[in-house]
Amino acid sequence: MFEGKTLIQIVNMGGIAVYILILCSVISLGVILERLVTYYRVSRLNKTDFLRAIKAEFVSGSAEKALKLCEECDDPVVSVVKAGIKLFDRDEKAVQGAMEREIMVETVKLEKFTSIVGTIGNIAVYIGLFGTVLGIVRSFHNISVIGSGGMPVIIGGVAEALFATAAGLFVAIPAVIFYNYFVRRVDNFVTDMEYFASEVLDLMGSYKKK
Repeated sequence: MFEGKTLIQIVNMGGIAVYILILCSVISLGVILERLVTYYRVSRLNKTDFLRAIKAEFVSGSAEKALKLCEECDDPVVSVVKAGIKLFDRDEKAVQGAMEREIMVETVKLEKFTSIVGTIGNIAVYIGLFGTVLGIVRSFHNISVIGSGGMPVIIGGVAEALFATAAGLFVAIPAVIFYNYFVRRVDNFVTDMEYFASEVLDLMGSYKKK
């Protein structure tokens, strides 16, 4: 079916739907790469060592040094811890509220653009099916106009039309896979932030009892 055809001719087989899918693929790939780089950048922190260092500062009775330690790191967990330590002289409810708000802010940052990948994963197949339907309609219209060709022409036209569906699947499958991966990564980040928020509350409670 593709013998002797250029890339542009192959794309044209699927009609305008394939061009839309190419645009969706470029957008999806851009978001996927941006999110992968972002998640890698904010997950390089050794959280065990960081928590150990924060605990050591609180044990030594220096909340100010613990806050300074947070200033040296760039991580969603660190941002939550920092939001709590900044209010170490306030009551527990105020500290907890500050950290919960920071968790919400960081979660929004982590989820940025991921809905685009999810949407593309959901609609790409339907765009491909739409292109296939248009291709089949076009094929039968051409046969009715020409008035000849028989089954080989029909089969050839349908085969070309199905290229749009194949293109839709090609775009949708990676998008769905990465969207599910992103959801899982965000869930892991949220779990870490909630855990560290709980640890900070305990540490500050012990600090204030001294």
